[in-house]
Amino acid sequence: MQDTKFFRGWLRGFLLGGLALSTAAIAVALAIAPARAMSFILVDADNGKVLRSEHATYPWYPASTTKLMTLYMALSAIRDQRVTPDTLFTVSPNADAQAPTKMGFPVGTQVTVDNAIKTMMVKSANDMAVVLAEGIGGSVEAFGQQMTETAHRLGMTESNFVNPNGLPDDAQVVSARDLAILARALIKEFPQYSSYWQIPAIKYGRRIVRNYNPLLGRYAGADGMKTGFICSSGFNLVATATRNNRQLIAVVLGAPTSAARAQKAAELLESGFARGPLAWLLPAFGNVNSLVPIEAAPPDLKDDMCGPHRKRHALEQAMEDSDPDAGDNSDNAAADTNPQPSGLLSVLRGPPKNLLSEPGPVIPVVVYTGPTRSAEQIAALAALPGYEGTKKKGKHHKAAGAKTAEAKQDGNKESKKESNKEGKKDGNKAATKPTQRKPASGKTTGLTDQKATAVTAPLAR
Repeated sequence: MQDTKFFRGWLRGFLLGGLALSTAAIAVALAIAPARAMSFILVDADNGKVLRSEHATYPWYPASTTKLMTLYMALSAIRDQRVTPDTLFTVSPNADAQAPTKMGFPVGTQVTVDNAIKTMMVKSANDMAVVLAEGIGGSVEAFGQQMTETAHRLGMTESNFVNPNGLPDDAQVVSARDLAILARALIKEFPQYSSYWQIPAIKYGRRIVRNYNPLLGRYAGADGMKTGFICSSGFNLVATATRNNRQLIAVVLGAPTSAARAQKAAELLESGFARGPLAWLLPAFGNVNSLVPIEAAPPDLKDDMCGPHRKRHALEQAMEDSDPDAGDNSDNAAADTNPQPSGLLSVLRGPPKNLLSEPGPVIPVVVYTGPTRSAEQIAALAALPGYEGTKKKGKHHKAAGAKTAEAKQDGNKESKKESNKEGKKDGNKAATKPTQRKPASGKTTGLTDQKATAVTAPLAR
């Protein structure tokens, strides 16, 4: 009888041990090859503790999350008194030649560091990122090298930068881990400039453009930071939120749609704020700086995101970026695209739900060209009636839908008349056929970052 009990106990232990080893082996295999899975990480901004992580050290194309590194470089230059927020930089032919999204100021236009940062962070203006790079580093190439050296000093060991805006280049690489380290550095070193990554919208002349970060104003406590998208990377987002004096950082890379990345980031943040007494049962990941990098090439999602097999309607829906008109339908659809945890993790994390509210009114921050203006002048600009761009309907909308997503991004052109006469509506024109532009890096591929037009929503007066 005792022998039987012993044998049963031994057998149970053997089977459970084998199951544990198999599970570990599968986990290792998945960590090495993320395939189409997203890369994400959730970090406590105060102590750097990793709360959740999946493929977080896998190399990834950053797209416009690159601009967080450009922001760090600009704020470092201000701190070191090499420039001031009032320093004027000039739009060069190289800056003017950048693919959209962009402000589209004519060559020779002068812009303050402050306004260049604001337009880069809110509208994701690729030309303003180059203006900052050339003004601070002397050239895009030199600035890219400085970005990489600074990133490595911060502990971003997997990162390499060759341009300041994230336009497609095989050599432009980060990881979710590295972006979390960068977000912590910005929060810790430049708390006095946190408004730069919290601006809900900007107003140039009469035109209002909302921040492409879909969590701002829609997720409780959201206070930063930056989105990004090119075909090769999928939809990326670095998001921060603060509740009860606790700030968390969520990084999502490679989401299939804009709504999916927003929902995933919100779900990560929510799980961090809601950690209960059973949280100790969840895996321990240590500190973000201690995560071990993976030696591999970044996954290229270009075919998945923008390939010919992807139906035009699905691709256009995926491109809806921070779109208040999408409402709950977009966000709920995104929830279905994310695999949900099962078993013990489901009990610990709770059922999935839509965590984003409807977009509300915003008070835009005024931006302009030329030297710094007085408070009275800025107030006068703020008092001008403003408008937000709207999506086209009817026949024109259907014709525009026939374009590929790449043409939808690269074909739009900002009206340069706006810099000569603020208050005159811009003359953006959609391209009528697919086109490709050659980025400054020399590689022609993929989409540029976010949509060039803002979306309609109530405006606070």
